[in-house]
Amino acid sequence: MARIECEFFSEVLVKNMTMSVILPQKGKFYPESESAADRYPTLFLLHGFSDNHMTWLQNTSLERYAADYRLAIVMPSADNSYYNDMANGSKYWTYLTEEIPAAARSFFPLSEKREDNFVAGHSMGGFGALKWGLNYPEQFAAVASLSGVTDMVFHLERARPFAADKYKSLSLAFGEETIIHTANDILWLLEQTDRLHEKKPMLYQACGTEDFLHEHNMRFFRTCKKTGVDLTTNFGPGEHSWDYWDDQIREVLQWLRINVNPKV
Repeated sequence: MARIECEFFSEVLVKNMTMSVILPQKGKFYPESESAADRYPTLFLLHGFSDNHMTWLQNTSLERYAADYRLAIVMPSADNSYYNDMANGSKYWTYLTEEIPAAARSFFPLSEKREDNFVAGHSMGGFGALKWGLNYPEQFAAVASLSGVTDMVFHLERARPFAADKYKSLSLAFGEETIIHTANDILWLLEQTDRLHEKKPMLYQACGTEDFLHEHNMRFFRTCKKTGVDLTTNFGPGEHSWDYWDDQIREVLQWLRINVNPKV
């Protein structure tokens, strides 16, 4: 595998940003491609609150797991933005959904085909992955949320009375208005995707039974079971921790095997 740290200027955020990228190592297994059709399937992997583009690589064996697959993994930094065009801040949703794919595909040989594109994340990144995949189901074949904030409406209602720094970040991202029936309302988006879109991404949802977000995830699970969306779940023991996410990202890569050709 090739591991690349890419710093670039974001026109949307008007500052330098960074993404980490894992690419299959070209050699006897992966000869030089003669066709754009052979560009790599891509997993956009999103970080959690207080994390950055490096934390997946620093805290898991992702690079070793990815070596078994002909898969590129793109990990962009997005600060504590909750992947939103912030009420009091910069346009991180536009940056994520428009600039990051365009930049990554201009720098690296990545496929633009829907069947070759996937998005996943943990905690805040799980929210970002579901938000991206359900707002733009035509872009992704599969979406995975690991210990994700799967009900931001509920999360905001519980968090807003507190003044801790983490909750101030929520206020910066979402303001004080309701997000019901907006691009940030994951449960509503789930129902809309089921009702309005013929092509629906497959979903993978994992959350440990000891995780403080377990209640969120059960609400998402119950809503999803009422739809025609293809959902795979893992609700075994686990906390909101890197030990859990290290296990689960390996499960996600195995789950994606149906779309990504394994190394032979």
